[in-house]
Amino acid sequence: APETIFDAIPGEMFVVRNVANLVPPYSPDGEYHGTSAALEFAVQVLKVKHIVVMGHGRCGGVHAFREHLEGVSAEPLSPGDFIGKWISLLEPAARDIRCEDTTSVTARQRALEEAAIRQSVGNLMTFPCVRILVERGKLQLHGAWFDISSGGLCLMDRQTGDFGPADV
Repeated sequence: APETIFDAIPGEMFVVRNVANLVPPYSPDGEYHGTSAALEFAVQVLKVKHIVVMGHGRCGGVHAFREHLEGVSAEPLSPGDFIGKWISLLEPAARDIRCEDTTSVTARQRALEEAAIRQSVGNLMTFPCVRILVERGKLQLHGAWFDISSGGLCLMDRQTGDFGPADV
């Protein structure tokens, strides 16, 4: 739970959870957009000062996409109407994988999890209400990755997009 990781009290954080921790790009098409609506509410109504896109180790959504991408699974990403389309948002992230050991499944998984965070932070800037506030210095965007197995937190460097241990 993000509140526990960041030592926050109930109600101190506005948290949106979704499959693979994804923020879609801005797309005002008249359809339903839960993540986009939550983002707009947090920024325009609650006037949040920081947005953190936090991914985590062993993410099931990222795992399913990686296996599909690598041809490990010939199965469709989902038998339903929503998961496969949602997870396909990871396609641009797959082109931004920074992996030191491409022979390691664990390393490739983490690299894709981090790429998804970078992409989601980038997608935040496609929302006019976010971009304007960031440009005015009234809103900051952050990327974070949480290692569920060790409890370690890594933060994304805003300049390089690389992840390193948080100085806690």
